[in-house]
Amino acid sequence: MKAIQLSRFGGPDVLEVVDLPTPVPQAGEVRIRVHAAGINLFEVLMRADRYAVTPQLPMILGVEAAGVVEAVGQGVDTQLLGTRGAAPLFMSRRPHSGYAEQVTMSADLVVPLPDSLPFEDATALMVQGLTALYLLRQSPPEGKAVLVPAASGGVRSLLIQLARLKGARQVIAAAGGKAKLDPCLSRGADAGVDYTNPDWPARVRDVTDGKGVDIIYDTVGGALTAASLQALAPGGELVFAALGRYALAASDLEAMIGRNQSLRGFALLPLLSPDVLRANLSELFQLAASGRLQVAIGGRFPLDQAGDAHRLLDERRSTGKVVLMP
Repeated sequence: MKAIQLSRFGGPDVLEVVDLPTPVPQAGEVRIRVHAAGINLFEVLMRADRYAVTPQLPMILGVEAAGVVEAVGQGVDTQLLGTRGAAPLFMSRRPHSGYAEQVTMSADLVVPLPDSLPFEDATALMVQGLTALYLLRQSPPEGKAVLVPAASGGVRSLLIQLARLKGARQVIAAAGGKAKLDPCLSRGADAGVDYTNPDWPARVRDVTDGKGVDIIYDTVGGALTAASLQALAPGGELVFAALGRYALAASDLEAMIGRNQSLRGFALLPLLSPDVLRANLSELFQLAASGRLQVAIGGRFPLDQAGDAHRLLDERRSTGKVVLMP
């Protein structure tokens, strides 16, 4: 089979197509013919060795895939052959293997896909969908005004919709320019604020009648975090989910203390367990299949164009999930 291998750190061009043996499913496993593999920002950072953890090379990137079961290992029901399934590889023994034509993983972790749900939409609902779902469970938005910075991205577009479904009083999207804000408004945001404007936090306060927002769901980090704090109400909560991109100074934290504000950390993987993973993903898949949750696909690329897919994210030109389609 063909796969995309990372053998050295660098720009998008370091991703190379390699030929590898077709994986053989072990006892309790299935092999899935990949129809879509998701690309995440943390993989782009890993490729450039800018992530919080430096991975061991060589490696095959990719922690989520969706496709059709092609083979089963010992002890696995043969009725799974030919079925459509999602492979949340980040929960498996081989979490980095998705940029490939075929993957293997435990049959117990494969989640059935509704017939009407496209494979690429399923990839967007794994890491990104679960992140949005669990962010809202950690800090429920019901009855509150919430801010979603950089709202045109994959996680954030889902956050907007799920916050609305979970009872948020007001959902405010911040993004760079009208072209990125319009999709956020069409997905349920009550207001959109252009954060290329230096005074954008003041605009957030304007649309909240001067109060500011109760919760900021920050999955971006960097300088945007400190700017967002200017839009946070007294007693409000900053939920920080941008591992490796924390840039708040001690003075920012002191100012938060003075305003009775709180900082809450968020990391997805420690919250997940196999016994609830299937139920959570099934919930997201059903919401999308029924039309209650819209998935934004920002780019579809053949497997051998993985470098171009990474470049799209590097240059912040994507407005949704970027996927490889072997």
